[in-house]
Amino acid sequence: MVVNMEDKVEVLMGDTAQITCMFESSEGIGGRIIQWFYVTSTGEEKQIYQQDPTMKTVVPRTPFTERMSVNSSGATNQVVLTINDVQLGDEVEFICQVQSLSEGTAKGRTNLRVFVIPDPPTIEGTETGITIDQESPSKIATCEVKNGYPRPQITWYKNNMPLPSKLERSSVTIESSRLFSVKSVLSMIVVKENKDDKFYCEVNYAAPGGETRMMESEHINISVYYPATAVKMWVESPKGKIKESDSVELHCKDNGNPSSSMVTIKHLKSNKTWEENVVLLHNVSRWNSGEYSCTSVDPETFQEVSGNLMLSVNYLDPAVVEPKGGAVVTQGDELRATCNAVSSLPTHATWLKNGVQIAKGHVLTLKNTTFSTAGTYQCVITVPEIEDMQTSGALTVKVHGKPLFDIVGPGYMKKEVNVDETVNLSCSARGSPSPTIVWTTSDGQAAPTQETGDNVHSSVQFTITADVTAFCNVSNEYGEDTVTFDIKTTPPPEGKGVIIAVIIICILLLAILGSVLYYLYKKGKICGRSAKQDLTKENSNKDNIVVEMKRDNTEEAVLLGVNGEKQPLSD
Repeated sequence: MVVNMEDKVEVLMGDTAQITCMFESSEGIGGRIIQWFYVTSTGEEKQIYQQDPTMKTVVPRTPFTERMSVNSSGATNQVVLTINDVQLGDEVEFICQVQSLSEGTAKGRTNLRVFVIPDPPTIEGTETGITIDQESPSKIATCEVKNGYPRPQITWYKNNMPLPSKLERSSVTIESSRLFSVKSVLSMIVVKENKDDKFYCEVNYAAPGGETRMMESEHINISVYYPATAVKMWVESPKGKIKESDSVELHCKDNGNPSSSMVTIKHLKSNKTWEENVVLLHNVSRWNSGEYSCTSVDPETFQEVSGNLMLSVNYLDPAVVEPKGGAVVTQGDELRATCNAVSSLPTHATWLKNGVQIAKGHVLTLKNTTFSTAGTYQCVITVPEIEDMQTSGALTVKVHGKPLFDIVGPGYMKKEVNVDETVNLSCSARGSPSPTIVWTTSDGQAAPTQETGDNVHSSVQFTITADVTAFCNVSNEYGEDTVTFDIKTTPPPEGKGVIIAVIIICILLLAILGSVLYYLYKKGKICGRSAKQDLTKENSNKDNIVVEMKRDNTEEAVLLGVNGEKQPLSD
């Protein structure tokens, strides 16, 4: 009789364990007795199961009674003990005993190993800062892992490199659940370089199958206190180059930890000082340029460290345009003008006229000048390295020369008009100095003018009675010019003149005839007034007004009354 079993079976707490017992026997299944035992902590073997040809019995009131089962197969000579919900106390040795009437008794043994995965490790760094170069090691951090089985191991790391075990001190606690909790304290002598180090702990624990697993804590820094060895000064704002009128913020900080609060900033040129580590300079000028120093004093040792900063405030003075006060040039000549501004940085110049760029560079050259050249030129100077840093100046240019006519009108140089027609003539000229316009005619008469503006404009009115030539004369000290208007009169057509004369004579004759008739009527030479009746007799009244009527062929006269009745004439 031979019994074969595994040396050990490994499971996690709470899982199911299966322990197999295999045996070799020539005897049939009916003659065997199979028994299962476990070994107590005192070495005593206690039975938990028995199987014979007639019955299978689970021993009552054992730690496994309610959680165990046995599956046997006589054909394969194999018996399997199954334990559910394995607990830490189940970690004992199990014995399988097979007894045969003819072959005797044989035993096999298997150790059940139970594993518990611990909780994730926790790490806690020293709450206060650690001063460097202490005589004895300083506590860095504490790492703790709880509720593992078997006992987990803790290893310390700095920047992913393991630290010697002599730097740590561990303590182990066995909980009431028989699980292990381990706490480890890391201590070491701290140097300044440790300020940037990352510390963490690693926990190693066993798992079923001979596996070793690992968990890491979070990575932490420690606060390292060390004195300052240098001071840094910088311009916090604005970023880039500084120009006049900017607001500048200066910062100062030493490289100690913690930084000293005893800080002084000083402008070496003016000896002005500020007892603070931040200085705000408003509306800076070139006089704020220069070297600034910052001094930090250790409050414990009173040791001083200093740092310097060179501040450059860039400037751009107002533009200076030459020639000053404007330029006067004769028509056709050349004008050369310059535009410059004192600046701490290279500058760029642009010339504008009426808002339109006409040239680049600090020198403006105007060749073959004309009256159109005259006007105001603006010079804009910018600093390419600094945005919005610019200044400007202006140059007024006057061009002197012989006047020139601009406009002649509104008629023509030659014109035909009717006699007594009024003609409007105008001309416009420009020149510098401002020209004068005088109108004259071919008969030697001068006409009044109306002049407006620097570009002189003049207009006159002429009533044309005969052919005439009008002259618009323009002049200044550089010369003169004349525009001629040749105006011809147009006589009326001959046929039309005769008709007009006849009409006028007829009108005059009708007027004479009317006057004669009226005169005769007043003298009584009309309507037979020589034989008229006295209308003022006493028996007459207002209602008996009559009009005398004669007919030449009968010589009979009849008086018509007011009511149309005929009345005889009386002597």
